[in-house]
Amino acid sequence: MVKNFFDQFISLGIGVMAASKEQIEKVVNELVDKGEITRRESKEMVEKLIAKGDQAKKELDQTIKEKIQQALKEFDLVTMEEYRKLEERVAELEKKPE
Repeated sequence: MVKNFFDQFISLGIGVMAASKEQIEKVVNELVDKGEITRRESKEMVEKLIAKGDQAKKELDQTIKEKIQQALKEFDLVTMEEYRKLEERVAELEKKPE
């Protein structure tokens, strides 16, 4: 049962990502109280769940960035970096005497 719970929790990367450390510890402590895992196992489980959540967050952040870049290219929009470079170029051109 504990293995099944752990697998379900891990498979929900977004859920783990959204769960706070306190929430994770609460659920794991309930398993300890029920005698389904030991204190030592609970510490390891909390660490694994937090690490999995951190990894899921990083992956989600990367996916979002990639999707935004893709959308910018599809709509032929200028990125902030490109805009700033254009601003600098215009400022330089305005300084040159005619």
